[in-house]
Amino acid sequence: MTGPFGVSVRDEALRADIQAGLAAVEAHLVEATKSDVPFITETAQHLVRAGGKRFRPLLALLAAQFGDPHAPGVVPAGVVVELTHLATLYHDDIMDEAEVRRGVASANARWSNSVAVLTGDFLFSRASSIVSELGPEAVRIQAEAFERLVTGQIQETAGPREGEDPVAHHFEVVAGKTGSLIAVAGRLGSLMSGAPEPVVNTLAQYGERIGVAFQLADDVLDIAGEERESGKTPGTDLREGVATLPVLRLREMAARDGAAADRELVELLAGDLTDDARHAEALAALRAHPALRRARQDALAYADQARRTLDPLPDGPAKAALAELCDAVADRTA
Repeated sequence: MTGPFGVSVRDEALRADIQAGLAAVEAHLVEATKSDVPFITETAQHLVRAGGKRFRPLLALLAAQFGDPHAPGVVPAGVVVELTHLATLYHDDIMDEAEVRRGVASANARWSNSVAVLTGDFLFSRASSIVSELGPEAVRIQAEAFERLVTGQIQETAGPREGEDPVAHHFEVVAGKTGSLIAVAGRLGSLMSGAPEPVVNTLAQYGERIGVAFQLADDVLDIAGEERESGKTPGTDLREGVATLPVLRLREMAARDGAAADRELVELLAGDLTDDARHAEALAALRAHPALRRARQDALAYADQARRTLDPLPDGPAKAALAELCDAVADRTA
């Protein structure tokens, strides 16, 4: 079985178990997005049926292998984190004014911003209903992660405070926006399986670190990748003026070293990149700049942290599969 980012589960018994778990998650996602109002069902299932990597449920299922992977709360845990993730996508597309998501029209483009934001809220409510059945500890975990997720989004919107290091601010934003929910996948999956508390904490920490690593790798891919790798046109964030990690590292180098060429590139990136010629020039220059290499190193450093987090866990197929996710970061940023 090949999972997100080309990660394979090599052990046959584990592969069969994970495949069955993901199929159950998918069936539950469809049920959880049904409503007595047909239009709500249509909008809520819009992105579910468009597919996706299902990375968060996969991590929850792998984390459950350190306890009883067939415990009744494991599949619902995977559903909770995926529903929450899907809800954030509806809201993200509104803020980004995105027209396409997962190869289909975004909900805001197909219907309206109002429909998209309310559908996202509907999915959050369904995730909350499911997690309430998993017990008060699960509710607390989900609530705290949701607070961090929203805080990260607000921090990104507000930008770094005066005197704050923009790169450190970016890492904090990514940990909140992306890492927090992936940490929940590791924590809830293992918690519902009855894994020991130290194992649960380890898998939550791993989830956050691998989540940050993959998001930083996405920053790199926006500059260095091809469309077939990233699923979007290279330089999309660049064109939209989003300051991803390579841009932040460039600004840092320009401010520190003061090289004329670096300052000129910073000015180019700060200008209007909706013009195709200017966009192509900026993309080519940033691809050749040492800032991109430094951003790769940052992504790999987080992936290495995630790998080392796994050290206390018992060896076995599940640990090997989690370690392979770290290898996948290197493959994506190479």
